[in-house]
Formats: sequence, structure tokens, C-alpha cells
Amino acid sequence: MDPTRLEQLKYPIGKFQFNDEADESHYQLWISALASLPSELRLAVAGLSDEALDTPYRPGGWTLRQVVHHLADSHANAYIRFKLAVTEEHPHIRPYAEADWAECEDAKFAPIGVSLDLIDAVHRRLVLFLKTLKPEDFERTYFHPEHQKTFNIKYLLGLYAWHGAHHLAQITAAKK
Repeated sequence: MDPTRLEQLKYPIGKFQFNDEADESHYQLWISALASLPSELRLAVAGLSDEALDTPYRPGGWTLRQVVHHLADSHANAYIRFKLAVTEEHPHIRPYAEADWAECEDAKFAPIGVSLDLIDAVHRRLVLFLKTLKPEDFERTYFHPEHQKTFNIKYLLGLYAWHGAHHLAQITAAKK
């Protein structure tokens, strides 16, 4: 496959680009995106057969089933990272091997309803939590040992709003 086409399939909405000048208006847009992701995801996978769910979204990529389970795993980890960054001073978060998690039997074969329910619950809690934060809270930081870098909550918020849209676009593109 043409490398440009493969890149388009891998990143259908483009790679994440963060605007460090993001402000409260951006935070509200990103929180709204996180709030709407569970219902948009349910709509995107509604009626898909097991055969369709077990089809990779691109050559060499995860199956749609693995993408749904990855979203649950990833966003549950993100929720913990948000809470750590707000409740601790510059915590070191714990990375996880997302590619290995996607190869676990549950990610490859479990019904997606389990992860859709988890995404619903995590996003309800995450959105409730994010709406309680003051503007200065979005500047709170955590350290990511895998990247050897400090990130702030506004970066994390933008990243996970993008992350949900990114994987949703992979699913909707694969359905076409």
C-alpha cells in the first residue's frame, strides 16, 4: 500500500498537535468532546457483526474490536492521570504497554459492550471531574517517565479529546 495512504488510514484526522496557548474556551470544547465520545462511539459500532469488528481498520492495524477495547483501557488510564495531577504535586505517572494490552485475549475477543459500558462510566466521571477544575488547575503537571517529559493537564485534556476523535475516525473510515 502507498505509504501516504497508509498514514491517512493510521491518522484519519491528522496527528495530535497541541496549542500551548489553549485557554478556557478550548478546555470547554475538549470537555464537550469527551462527553459526547461514548454516544458517538456506540453509534459508530452499532450493528457491526463480529466479522466486521474483527477486521483491522488498516493493513497491519488493530481490529475494530481492539480499537474499542483500547479506548476503554487508555481513557481509564487517562482518568487516573488527571486525578493524580490534581491531587499530587507533579506526580510520576505509570505508563502502560498499550500495544501489549491490545494483544491480550480480552482485547481480541471480548464483546465490545463491556468496554462501551466502561467508556460511558469513565467519561461520565471524567467530565464531572473536569468541570470542577479552576482555570489554574489546567496548568498542574505530571511527569511521564516513558517520554522523560513534563506535561500539564491542559495538554492531557487536548490529547484525550483528540485521541477519542482519532480512534472514532478510524472506526468510521473502516466501515466505509
